[in-house]
Amino acid sequence: MALSPAVFLDKDGTLLEDVPYNVDPGDMRWAAGAKRGVQALAARGWPLVVVSNQPGVALGRFEPQALGGVAQRLSQLFREAGARLSGFYWCPHHPAGAVDPYAGPCDCRKPAPGLLLRAATDLGIRLSDSWMVGDILDDVEAGRRAGCRTILLDVGNETEWRTGPLCTPHFLAPDLAEASRMIGARP
Repeated sequence: MALSPAVFLDKDGTLLEDVPYNVDPGDMRWAAGAKRGVQALAARGWPLVVVSNQPGVALGRFEPQALGGVAQRLSQLFREAGARLSGFYWCPHHPAGAVDPYAGPCDCRKPAPGLLLRAATDLGIRLSDSWMVGDILDDVEAGRRAGCRTILLDVGNETEWRTGPLCTPHFLAPDLAEASRMIGARP
């Protein structure tokens, strides 16, 4: 099987309005520029994969089963934009969690690259030609650790501004629409 490049997208603050611990499909709304961005990315024909930390599971705010409705809503939003969601990968862990077995460290919680690596294996993705787009530096670091090119959406959600090679995005964009234009301008 020939490997394909893909675009990995963070969920909250990148694709959807940033509402903490939101698993209510009725409250899931596109972030500014996100629908246009997904439409443009879909035209490229690459897999579009959502990778998301979901610490609400470990913190006892919602059950893992609630993320099934999130996946369905994401698929619906992508279809409405003329796109196909190739996968929704989420991490239920949190180091300060209170719900076993999700409490504690893991290799999938961004900034670790585990979600991207698992998706690459499952979907036949060539990471070196792929992109990770997110709204915080943990997204950038996960993408860099996986070997992807990265775009940070500078939408005001990053508050720590750590420095270092793993935390430095390849590009900055004001929204997903502009990020998709940047991706489309590069091989």
